[in-house]
Amino acid sequence: MSEKVRKIVETRVHNPEAIAEAARERVKPKSLFGSHGKTMIIAADHPARGANAVGGELLAMADRGELLDRLCVALDRPGVTGVLATADIIEDLLLLGALAGKSVFGSMNRTGLAGSAFEIDDRFACYDAESIATMGFAGGKTLTRIALDDPNTPSVLENTAKAVNELADRKLIAMVVPFLSRWVEGKIRNDLTPDAVIKSITIAAGLGRTSAYTWLKLPVVEDMERVLASSTLPVVLLGGEVADPDAAFAAWQKTLALPTVQGLVVGRSLLYPHDGDVAKAVDTAVGLL
Repeated sequence: MSEKVRKIVETRVHNPEAIAEAARERVKPKSLFGSHGKTMIIAADHPARGANAVGGELLAMADRGELLDRLCVALDRPGVTGVLATADIIEDLLLLGALAGKSVFGSMNRTGLAGSAFEIDDRFACYDAESIATMGFAGGKTLTRIALDDPNTPSVLENTAKAVNELADRKLIAMVVPFLSRWVEGKIRNDLTPDAVIKSITIAAGLGRTSAYTWLKLPVVEDMERVLASSTLPVVLLGGEVADPDAAFAAWQKTLALPTVQGLVVGRSLLYPHDGDVAKAVDTAVGLL
């Protein structure tokens, strides 16, 4: 066990109130945007959905000490503006003092476990709007998969709308991640064709009694100019795991020039790059901004 992890465990056992104290005393960012005028948010909420794999390593993200080390490196790089994660990870980072001046987004629904028979039934059991506001965070993120062949989809949409409403009531951002999905041989697959992404956008953008605080977190697919013409909501681009980093970076850079795009929210491809150099991967992504 590393010294960093040992100290976190000791604090959790003997002084759990230190987490709320660290949140209260945290230096808040003056803006969601960096000096480059965009957001650069590091995502790390994958483990809570049981999605620990990176490439061929099925449990790569399950080593919490290593994940925290990588997150600390990423968050310390110039131009990185924030983090997106579940409470356990965010609280570890608070105890490490790694979130000063960073925007924080809490992941709200992670119960649609990867590979499960109930994957679409993604209930909200993580952060809620009240806790996000209490902790002084910038907003919450929802994964909203729309499967027309799954009867659980209406409840997914209803719960997303509730989260949008409750965040908006507190003037907090609702970062909605919509996908048009379907069951294929017992597994959920996201349809990444431009027309499918457009359909998911138009559905997600209409959820809630106001869209004033709703942002969309979207994959980069073909024909992004036409895709993003389907809504006026602010957009951040998701990274996901990429096979060809050079091609991914080029696609991100091109899409970042479109008017609704506010920045990047990237996780595994920066935290676990092919060459293992987290700082280099993050700096390359920031350079796109």
